[in-house]
Amino acid sequence: MASITSGTDSEHLGIPKAVFVEDVDSFMQQPENDSADTVIRRLDDLNSKYRFMEMNLLQKKKRLRGKLPDIQICLDMVEQLRKYRENGSDMDTNFLLAHNLYGKATIPPTDKVCLWLGANVMLEYTLDEAEELLRGNQKTAQTTLEKVDEDLDFLRDQITTTEVNMARLHNWAVKQRQQNKK
Repeated sequence: MASITSGTDSEHLGIPKAVFVEDVDSFMQQPENDSADTVIRRLDDLNSKYRFMEMNLLQKKKRLRGKLPDIQICLDMVEQLRKYRENGSDMDTNFLLAHNLYGKATIPPTDKVCLWLGANVMLEYTLDEAEELLRGNQKTAQTTLEKVDEDLDFLRDQITTTEVNMARLHNWAVKQRQQNKK
């Protein structure tokens, strides 16, 4: 139990697992733990790393949560195009040109759609291919979101363990100072 972490957890993005310090006296007798202040500093550094990872995962979660409704809107539009194609009628629509600025368009029945893939890339797909791609992207985003939630839960446990260890070491150091004064 000499280390404050027990390696990396491959199941959780390689996040190091914090070790709970049960016996502070034996932990502080380890050779690399020369003083409570240095150990608390190491724990504080580890806690800062955990907080940084948490911030990154929260940003990733926010991006994914924003992406899912966009994918659903695209799937709904593919379904609308499919219905208009089956009816053989034109579709009148408004499309976004800029913030709060829309243009009107009439779309003839079609079996193709262009999807914006990002990074200045747009590709033409058949309606079936587009739906397949969008459903795959939706499933991937949902799976990734679930994994991010699991990683956040794991990370919060590590943060709590690290903070408890810091408090226990601080209390141990105060107790040691009081005993040394006597």
